Amino acid sequence: MDFPDSWSSPKLVPNPFIKKRNLDWDISPPPLKRKPRQRAAEKTEDDVELIPSTRKQSSSLAPSAAAIEAGRAHITEHATHFSEHLAQHLLDPYPKGYPQLSISAYKEAYEKALHNRHGAHFVIHQHNHPIAGPHYDLRLQINGTSSASWAIMYGPPGDPNSSFVRSGNGGGRNAIETRIHCLWNHLIETASAATGSLLIWDTGTYEVLPRKPKTRRQVVRGETDEDESDSSALSASPDGESGRRKRPSEQDKLRAAFTARSIRLRLHGSRLPRNYTVHLWLTTADDIDGRARAVKATTRARTRRRRRRALSEGVPTAETSESSEAEPEMGLGQVSEATPGERVEEDESPSQMERELRELEDEKVRRTNAYPGASNTIGSIHQRRWFLALDKEGSGFVKRRKDGVLMWEELEDKGRKKLEGSIDDGDDHRLTYPFYIRGPDHERSVVTGRLSEDIIKDEGVVGFVPRRGWRPRH
Repeated sequence: MDFPDSWSSPKLVPNPFIKKRNLDWDISPPPLKRKPRQRAAEKTEDDVELIPSTRKQSSSLAPSAAAIEAGRAHITEHATHFSEHLAQHLLDPYPKGYPQLSISAYKEAYEKALHNRHGAHFVIHQHNHPIAGPHYDLRLQINGTSSASWAIMYGPPGDPNSSFVRSGNGGGRNAIETRIHCLWNHLIETASAATGSLLIWDTGTYEVLPRKPKTRRQVVRGETDEDESDSSALSASPDGESGRRKRPSEQDKLRAAFTARSIRLRLHGSRLPRNYTVHLWLTTADDIDGRARAVKATTRARTRRRRRRALSEGVPTAETSESSEAEPEMGLGQVSEATPGERVEEDESPSQMERELRELEDEKVRRTNAYPGASNTIGSIHQRRWFLALDKEGSGFVKRRKDGVLMWEELEDKGRKKLEGSIDDGDDHRLTYPFYIRGPDHERSVVTGRLSEDIIKDEGVVGFVPRRGWRPRH
């Protein structure tokens, strides 16, 4: 059968319902795919110049900050690695009106505290978590390599006359005790789709004040009574000399205050006001409740592990009330299972051996309440609910009557002294009272000047969905 030459496709039967442009088909095999090495060899100089020269490129061999934080990659020189990483992402020009801590001061402060029993390093991380929501992690050095951690939902308070500060729980906001972290976690700014973004909101050194100073002047100026400060010191020096008392380190004082469940803490950073002091305490009821929940969580984890192993081996297991107990729901005030340093499951399915190793590691983390590489020398218990409030007298406020109402007013005391070794960079742009933390959309890193969304973009994170509804609490 012969077809007219006007037909573009000789093998198709004419159909009035088929558009003419659809008759113009051409079936041909797809082009062969070239191997990566062949494509790289065919690149010209013009192709290389397409990469913007202003963009700072990091080495492809270096592990990502998220991989190091999650434990999938290991390095030895954390200060050098992270200082170089942050230097690559330093905003230039730096945003005006914001405090800035230089990379050199940031690195020096950490190295001075590392492996030092007198080290008193602290960091406040802004953690924009997709499930728990935005919160601020306060980490305090407890030994040469580790730090205790609290998740504070609205961050450090900054208004002594806030109605929220005068509300229940003795005027404090929730501070949930989380796992013991490695000291190198203080250096991290990173992001991932599973754990959100992490930026350094403030960092420096801390000072533990006595619970009841004798005079207001001592509180304002940061002075302590020598006998009271040395009450927890050893009665004999390490070399066996009796009768000589040594001055306790901040770590010693923190351990004693932590055991007493009442910590008066002064933070010397780059963003917070000078002599900024808070009170962190734990009630007896919350202490008992936190210990009981920690034991139950560990028991449930062991039961689930035995059940998974039995199911994988084809052995039937009996259902018990303990094994069928559901996990407690995580609320806004509970930030635990997705804190920085936790291992994130990879996209690829791990082998049976890898799963068992991870389960063993996770069980050890739950049992010791410390991430790999950290040591819980302070007796920290996971998920205990503490309270944190602004120590108004310690921060330099006095109560005065104004228009018939008692108000806290700040004293101007030029005799205030900063703790030796604290960081002074960015002093011209310190916060002043009253201040309010506005959250991830506004708060910037004190080291790089970046916002939370900047870190997410710089780390190449795709698919992160932040939790909505968080508003700053005045």
